[in-house]
Amino acid sequence: MTLQEVYQEARGRMKGFCSICPECNGKMCAGKVPGMGGCGSGFSFQHNYTSLKNIHLKMRCLHKAKDPKTTLQLFGQNLSMPILGAPITGPKFNFGGYVNQEEFCDDIILGAKATGTLAMIGDTGDPTAYEAGIKSLKRANGFGIAIIKPRYNEEIIKRIRIAEEAGAIAVGIDLDGAGLLTMKLFNQPVEPKSMEDLKELVNSTNLPFIVKGILSVEDAKACVEAGVDAIVVSNHGGRVLDDCISPVEVLQDIVEAVGNQIIVLVDGNVRSGEDVLKYLALGARAVLIGRPCIWASVGNRQEGMETLFQSLQSQLYKAMLMTGNHSVQEISPNTIFKNA
Repeated sequence: MTLQEVYQEARGRMKGFCSICPECNGKMCAGKVPGMGGCGSGFSFQHNYTSLKNIHLKMRCLHKAKDPKTTLQLFGQNLSMPILGAPITGPKFNFGGYVNQEEFCDDIILGAKATGTLAMIGDTGDPTAYEAGIKSLKRANGFGIAIIKPRYNEEIIKRIRIAEEAGAIAVGIDLDGAGLLTMKLFNQPVEPKSMEDLKELVNSTNLPFIVKGILSVEDAKACVEAGVDAIVVSNHGGRVLDDCISPVEVLQDIVEAVGNQIIVLVDGNVRSGEDVLKYLALGARAVLIGRPCIWASVGNRQEGMETLFQSLQSQLYKAMLMTGNHSVQEISPNTIFKNA
């Protein structure tokens, strides 16, 4: 199946939850949280879309980059592409229940591994979701990353230990989950973290530690001070705070401030290899993809996920070829043009 055929299958199976619109701009699903949309008015999701679409690629065909390299090393692993699967939970109440949590985790973790890259498992108010992800990590011999909600520290550390036992490559927290409605629905307490809280978590494990949900230079610098190994510049897909700035608007500033001290990853409305290249040109080391992974799993399970990653890698390769970029480690900032 082609990627479009995968998405077409998913469209029928997600009726009432996601229309997989030709332009995934957050308008049709505004306010649908739980669900596939952005919170409140849906502005933050829509702003992620428009901010990224206001960046364009500069075509260059007079260069020596005749066979671009999409490979990189991340968290001690040799990866085929700078494209990772984001931590996603809640198939029943977020995307219709065609696949259950264990099936989805298998699809994203094993699908990513089969194509030479990494994916993440997530956490939510339902404890079986994290358990399902851990099972998938074990089936993948630990080739994946565990991201935990910002629960009380003792609860996070318990889950870090479980991930360590499963052989996970890295662990972390999605700090912006402190505002998730779904955690309240399950009566699961989450909270912002102080510097002392964060240092305790970082020092609780020998694995690389990731903080997802950074959207300011100040928080990025605080993560460096706490000893964090990587951050994900993200507003949680526009699902936790209405009227919020987008990762596009702060990524360059964050990279300039801390990019030589910490790994900077990013997410936010990535739908194509061209979108990946835009974020790399803004300074990110790699990007996370979210909603397309849902469509791929629902559309054709693990094979759909493999089709997705392969398609994005192929699109990225072509975009690099047509913009004169030899490798993903050396993407020129001059690759992009920003609308005023």
